[in-house]
Amino acid sequence: MKVALALLGWTLAAYSAEVFTPEKTDPAAAGMDPARLARIPAKMKAYVERGTAAGFVTIVARHGHVASLEAVGYQDREAGSPMRTDTIFRIASMTKSLTVAGAMILVDEARLNLLDPVEQFLPEYKGIKVNPCGESQASQGCDPVNATRPITVLDLMTHTSGLPGQGATGPEPFKSLAERVNGGARVLLLAQPGTKWIYSQIGYAILGRLIEVCSGQSYEEFLAEHLFQPLGMKDTGFFLPAEKQSRQAVLYTLDASGKLVRASRPPEPAVKVPAPEGGALTTVTDMARFYQMLMNKGTLNGKRILSAAAVEAMTTNQTGDLKNVEFSPGLGMGLSFGVVKDVVGTFRYQSIGTFSKGGAFRTYGWGDPVKDMFAIILYQRTNGGGDTAPETNAFSILANAAIER
Repeated sequence: MKVALALLGWTLAAYSAEVFTPEKTDPAAAGMDPARLARIPAKMKAYVERGTAAGFVTIVARHGHVASLEAVGYQDREAGSPMRTDTIFRIASMTKSLTVAGAMILVDEARLNLLDPVEQFLPEYKGIKVNPCGESQASQGCDPVNATRPITVLDLMTHTSGLPGQGATGPEPFKSLAERVNGGARVLLLAQPGTKWIYSQIGYAILGRLIEVCSGQSYEEFLAEHLFQPLGMKDTGFFLPAEKQSRQAVLYTLDASGKLVRASRPPEPAVKVPAPEGGALTTVTDMARFYQMLMNKGTLNGKRILSAAAVEAMTTNQTGDLKNVEFSPGLGMGLSFGVVKDVVGTFRYQSIGTFSKGGAFRTYGWGDPVKDMFAIILYQRTNGGGDTAPETNAFSILANAAIER
């Protein structure tokens, strides 16, 4: 009996040591230098004082331990509301990685396949035509031609479907994701499927709709049940409940003179339709749970969300030597993630094989399997450098420079 109890105690202790708790920091366990990590909030504070952002939340983790979790500045500068580690952010295109994870859950269950034609599930995409002139404004010789093959699920995930960036997506306001995606079938492709990288929002809306068709649940319900709840992402969703609105960071922009001002936001639609390409709201600790699951090859705190094979597919370059891929140099395209494929992509100290994703409102995260680390920076601004913004580059360099052993 004593032996059994001892074994049980050892097992529980071993498990508790493996529990990932993003709110708890332990730089020593992460093998990182606290003095160098302290440069991160100092640098972010300098950006706040310079007026390029109202505030930041950052997290750095390595070997399954959080080394740094910091909030500086304001979530609402005019109101004087301080930024907090549980502030809620609109993460824009970082949503795409959540959408892919949802789709890969279905791939793991063989309810969807990466090489499945989209038209197999959405017949309205059968026979979609291609503009041979692509994005050119020429009118001569641009009569639509047949696609050489159907658009596949893989094409959607790697932005190689040929679908335009936004595209004609039907009348607004949309009453459902199905209605929105149905309208997308009326566009012309700008390239033959699989031949060119064209960042496509409607392509990811289609992917969200495929989740609905294959699962029998709404996109929003499926992600909540199969991704957010199992991972403990309690503050992640598409529409912010009233009791959490006081925690949302204000969105800012730089005006023509370079001054930071509050950005105008469109009114809330009467019918709320989630946007699989960019509509999620979340916190840095919720996203840390998602990234740690990826670093763990699909598991977190004893729960398997994705197979190791699914994570490998998501975080491996799937576009070969295709040119002009993603928004940073030296990257190929995984499934939603940019993947560093050559030395040019290591300019901010990220190893070859690092996978990353940014959002239009200046949110960005990366995972580096070589260093067994991930890091996330969240702030809210609509312009100023994209995925290679100075704030993002500085954060990545400072985080990597803090590795001690």
